[in-house]
Amino acid sequence: MKPPPFDYRAPCTTQEALDALAGGGAKVLAGGQSLIPLLNMRLAAPARLVDINGVAGLDTVEVTGEGVRVGALARHARVERDERAAAVQPLIGQALRHVAHPVIRNRGTVVGSLAHADPAAELPAVLAVLGGTVEVASAGGRRAVAAADLFTGPLESCLDEDELALSAFFPAAPRLTGTAFAETARRHGDYALAGVAAVVALDDDLRVTSARAGYLGVAGVPLVLDLSEPAESAARTGDWSAVAAYARERLDPDGDIHAGAGYRRHLAGVLTERALRAAARDAVQREAR
Repeated sequence: MKPPPFDYRAPCTTQEALDALAGGGAKVLAGGQSLIPLLNMRLAAPARLVDINGVAGLDTVEVTGEGVRVGALARHARVERDERAAAVQPLIGQALRHVAHPVIRNRGTVVGSLAHADPAAELPAVLAVLGGTVEVASAGGRRAVAAADLFTGPLESCLDEDELALSAFFPAAPRLTGTAFAETARRHGDYALAGVAAVVALDDDLRVTSARAGYLGVAGVPLVLDLSEPAESAARTGDWSAVAAYARERLDPDGDIHAGAGYRRHLAGVLTERALRAAARDAVQREAR
């Protein structure tokens, strides 16, 4: 298979990239692990392909006490191995270990995955459950887009055609907060049938004060549920099954050739119980260290 014809641009600066995107009709090439297959299957036919791999300053990973900012050209594998990022926000690395295969993670980019907006991908769910943001730019200026506003549908985001996603910001995990990630796929490296990114916060007496779960593979966009009430009860009694039931009542996945709606809902419940229990345990262990 061959892609449709397009005009190829290889800018060296951010401004040159924005100039190439102006007017619409263009696609950005970073890692290309999602875009290239779409081009080859002719599911995408841009007038211009803007290759940003030569743009300086976009391959950064900045870690502060406030969180982790990942530049547009930072590869999955680099962020996955970054010990500073793991210390500040462990959920990023926990999720990245589930992204495809190592050869894909060596080339694919974190920001590219977010911009692609695949509801079955891991990183959109992580950004959503953490309440992160994406910084985007166009010839008209820059803006920060909250995760809650970024994803508008399957493979659709609120970014305009002339906008370039420059970086993504993942807030730090506060003290007494634990995280966990769980997913199930037909084969290792496949897109998940369902997955859960969990965040649980405790008080000084190690009681659950809040619990959130970000879901992939169960809706057209990353879905976030507040599970604080059932998680608080589950932590006291040790019975986390009620959390799974609570989540299932609020999930309405579609069925497809890989899994029926009922099975996907059941699976999401099982993963919810597993991930939240692990996140609560992680919060206790992080405080003990």
